[in-house]
Amino acid sequence: MKPELPRLPELKLDVDHRIPASWDFDTGVSLILLVPDSNHNALAKAPWADYLKLRLADFPDSANPILISGPRGTRAAIGFVKDDVGGFKALSQARELIAPLMAERSRKINVISLLDLEQAACVMAEALVAAAYAALFQPPKISGDVPDRLPLSIMNFFGGFEAADFRYVKATAEGNNLARWLTELPGNYLTPGIYREYAEALAKVEGWEAQFYDLDQLERLEAGAFLSVVEASPTRDAGILQLRYRLKGTGDNPLALVGKGICFDTGGSNLKVGGGMLGMHGDMQGSAVALGTLLALTRLNFSQPVDCWLALAENHIGSRAVKCNDVITAINGRTIELINTDAEGRMVLADTLALACRRKPRTILDYATLTGGVVSALGQRMAGAITNRRSWIEPIIQTGEHCGERVWPFPYEDDYDEDLKSNVADTLQCRTEGAGDHIYAARFLGKFVDKGIDWVHVDMASTGSRKGGLAHIPTDLQGFGVRFGVEWFSRIAEGTV
Repeated sequence: MKPELPRLPELKLDVDHRIPASWDFDTGVSLILLVPDSNHNALAKAPWADYLKLRLADFPDSANPILISGPRGTRAAIGFVKDDVGGFKALSQARELIAPLMAERSRKINVISLLDLEQAACVMAEALVAAAYAALFQPPKISGDVPDRLPLSIMNFFGGFEAADFRYVKATAEGNNLARWLTELPGNYLTPGIYREYAEALAKVEGWEAQFYDLDQLERLEAGAFLSVVEASPTRDAGILQLRYRLKGTGDNPLALVGKGICFDTGGSNLKVGGGMLGMHGDMQGSAVALGTLLALTRLNFSQPVDCWLALAENHIGSRAVKCNDVITAINGRTIELINTDAEGRMVLADTLALACRRKPRTILDYATLTGGVVSALGQRMAGAITNRRSWIEPIIQTGEHCGERVWPFPYEDDYDEDLKSNVADTLQCRTEGAGDHIYAARFLGKFVDKGIDWVHVDMASTGSRKGGLAHIPTDLQGFGVRFGVEWFSRIAEGTV
């Protein structure tokens, strides 16, 4: 039975500017106290201040957060918050505050701000709600057992929280949950055909237009780069799905999202060995993040038109599989000499980017779990980015820092192309050996982006799956990129980048 697409958990959010006079909470209600890191004495304004002072004496000054028990079993998490809190650190602190309370199955959490700055309070409120939604996420479970759902359903905020933007938090949380849910699905439960069914069903609900370029159409378009990946696929269900979001009156000249959707990757003729195939059902995470970003933008009634392109395929091994040194022709007429059939992601993206460019987008943002090179360069705490607009380097960094999904740019210099020269084709698919594959992959992809179209490539292999999660996300699979995409497109729409 095919699992149903997830829904955002019900979570009631209330804001009250007053500070409660007591902690006379019902059983099952927990508390989060936000205290200025520069002024711990602000706790004197909290309910049960004397009791707090006695309890905190048991903890070292460096402890943050602090979890204590109050009268009647009330569980309280105390966080000392810096005035300039934001981004990744705010989301990380929010998870540390909320995780132990949710682990104890709190059904209601009251948050009290003793902070001097309302901006810091609102940042933390948004981060706490984001962390709550992330923790409430239910991954797909192929089982007859009833899933164990955390009972949290209410969060009350007391203090200066009026400017908190919970609408943004809900939208990005729903997009992130969708991305994580799709990426968690086993490969036999998310083939390209099933993925298409999910996306088209969602499109019908959300009012998006959908167009699917199946293999017959791609053959007529001579999309040889994409087709080379699926030659050995036993089922002809691969293709490129275009989803079109148009708010009434927005016109055309869209922004474009592109995502790598390899539903399973064997490596092809360059077969993965050992444990290399484990987790390869998640090689479609870039497309899931693109789809989640589109959903979040839709929830926010984004003012600009957006196209979302999903390259849906599987990379199989078989008698028809392409081989090293084969030469294929991409949709834009460029010939490519294959070097490694396990570098299939850049092949499906090449034709998808070229096809997206035919719609004359203003800018393209693509997501892909593409290279091990970016993992070697950055570890697993940031994604890599490469852009064809030099002036965007600092804005990319700032966007990642502000939204909490950190992205670090790498160079995009044309002399790297010298290492991709082929004796028989226009370009090599990749190098035969050597470091910097994430940069060479971007140089390769850039050959399929038309001049004059602004483009940002996000190689999210470094953040695709990190044990223990990252920032506010507690699961290994993070759905990284939805918050970044929403903020990046918002900045473009506002003309601030």
